[in-house]
Amino acid sequence: MKLRIFLLSVLLTTLFPTTFAKEPAASLTRKAVSVDPVESTTAIAELRSLGPAGLESMRQQFAEEIERRIANPTMSTTPEWDRISRALDQVAQQKDSYLSGLYWYTDLREAQAASSQSGKPILSLRLLGKLTDELSCANSRFFRTVLYSNKEVSQVLREHFVLHWQTVRPVPLITIDFGDGRKIERTITGNSIHYFLDSEGNPLDGFPGVYGPQAFLKNLAQAESVFKLLNGKNEIERRTTLAKYYRGRINEISLRWLNDTTKLGGKVPEGFQVERNENGEALSIMPLAVSKAVTEGSMLRAMVSGSEALGRITDQAGWTSIAAMHASSAALDEWSVSLMRRQNSNLAEESFKRLVANFEKSVALDTVRNEYMLHTKLYAFLVADRGRSDVDKLNEKVYAELFLTPRSDPWLGLLAPETYTGIANGGAK
Repeated sequence: MKLRIFLLSVLLTTLFPTTFAKEPAASLTRKAVSVDPVESTTAIAELRSLGPAGLESMRQQFAEEIERRIANPTMSTTPEWDRISRALDQVAQQKDSYLSGLYWYTDLREAQAASSQSGKPILSLRLLGKLTDELSCANSRFFRTVLYSNKEVSQVLREHFVLHWQTVRPVPLITIDFGDGRKIERTITGNSIHYFLDSEGNPLDGFPGVYGPQAFLKNLAQAESVFKLLNGKNEIERRTTLAKYYRGRINEISLRWLNDTTKLGGKVPEGFQVERNENGEALSIMPLAVSKAVTEGSMLRAMVSGSEALGRITDQAGWTSIAAMHASSAALDEWSVSLMRRQNSNLAEESFKRLVANFEKSVALDTVRNEYMLHTKLYAFLVADRGRSDVDKLNEKVYAELFLTPRSDPWLGLLAPETYTGIANGGAK
């Protein structure tokens, strides 16, 4: 009986090799860049099914060409490079993946399975549009430049995380037609957020909007530490650990903000007190009304309100000055600059240097605002759910209350019914 089963399996494998035997990855990588669209599409799908190993096989196959493109970003494109970069992006499910080498799951269940198997946490990106599209929302485009193309960040993401992205809604596009054949096409509005999830898909932390590379890495390390602490803990221990983590993070962020504003001549907001050690160093900031009998949840909410109070006394000039203090955390590395150079090959060198400098200032400003204003509020959401919330429901709350673009508004705040435009229906169609 066993002999007949063996002979049958050999016969079926001979007659239907693609069904019963996987083609070697090296062979698939060559077919993935074939001029034959059917052959390339089939090979790309098979490489994609291999997970990160399929992408790594492609990167090794075309390593020399990838390195040339990174070192010489203004090189003219060729049909061969177009096929290589297209295949890489489709296997990775990320545009400009030749720099990042990151493999992204687009099904959260598959990401959870990979997380359970590897023991790595999940970093789940929610965005407007698709990460594979050039015109995804601005935040996600900046992620591809500032974070995913950064050599250090991409290495940490590859080695320590299972990556996943999911579209929240299509990204709004705007076209400016000059009437003489010239057009400018851009996206308008749209925010993105990275959620830090455990293997069951529970959100433990999140990083709203754009962060500079070093600030992003620091946040990842903080979140990864609590992920490891939760390993093997029961539900009560889990809640206690997360509450302590959120309290510590809110206090840490608030104190850093206080330190920054104090350097600029700012003061502690009215109604708040700062606990200091014997050396005069600030240990915590808390509303005066908070008593020792408050619950863990109300204390955390009070700490968030302290951060909001600091936000009310920080004007635009203050934000700019604070951002300048943290400029190093937003500095771009050579790989990120290489991508910017390829995207702006028409600019003279001096103009390009100013473009990079201005962009770094913008990233630094976004970093401090997102960390000080939005991150602490996100912790308040997580506290309410005790680390067992549905990430989709949490995301609805984030887009409605943090990003102020609720799903209930199909126009994302771009259509103001009470503002006269002189155009029928405000231009809505």
